[in-house]
Amino acid sequence: MAVEQTDLRAGFDAEAEAFERTRPVCPAALFADLVALAGLAPGDRVLEIGCGSGQATLPLAERGLAVTALELGPNLAALARRRLQPYATVEVVTGAFEDWQPHGRRLAAVVAVNALHWVEPALRYAKPAALLAPGGALVVAGCHWAQPHNAEPFWREVQADYRAVGYAGEPPPAPETIGPWHLPPEAAPYFEETAARRYPPFQVAYSAGDYLALLATQSGTRALDAARQREFLDRVRLRLRDWPQVTATFVPFLTVGARLTMASGA
Repeated sequence: MAVEQTDLRAGFDAEAEAFERTRPVCPAALFADLVALAGLAPGDRVLEIGCGSGQATLPLAERGLAVTALELGPNLAALARRRLQPYATVEVVTGAFEDWQPHGRRLAAVVAVNALHWVEPALRYAKPAALLAPGGALVVAGCHWAQPHNAEPFWREVQADYRAVGYAGEPPPAPETIGPWHLPPEAAPYFEETAARRYPPFQVAYSAGDYLALLATQSGTRALDAARQREFLDRVRLRLRDWPQVTATFVPFLTVGARLTMASGA
């Protein structure tokens, strides 16, 4: 993995409290479907990639799953351990998925919520397949940003600040144009997609301060050099003087793949 990519995925830890406070959380219905569609039962062993502060780990633990949650950042891992301390079946491990070893244990599922894209491409699907027991599932979930047609003018106006600093990417699409996410062709040697669901949009109201904190934790912001980061956040801070609160829209998704038998030796 390129050094820049490694630095970016490790960068969330520098703002662990802001990450915990501002990241959107997938709805409860998604986690109920996750368990059902992946064929999981209480006590099943699950590996979570990139658990962050444990926002998705908690619903898995509440459903009785035995979760090993991997988190690269020590500050985020510490937050997750505090949150999950009541659950004896949950272990939070500080480290990268690429380096983790199962020590002979086979898993019922590998789960990645807003995290799979950070895994080294050569291992992104091959390693989960190698870790899973027969019948095991790869579960990918997350939240897409969206911009409704009736969104506050702030969301259109702030695009000028993105363009001014050369921020990578495009404005979020309208929620009705966002469909389910599907496993890509590179997953085909390892997994058969068995479910792909898109959930109704939900909204999160952010104070100006919390929205700035959210922006500071995003990988696109952190990919800018230091001078452009400062300029971008200063520009948005100035624009937010007219917006003490902004409402962001997210579209959740859930995709499940069953490990192919021929992938068992991967």
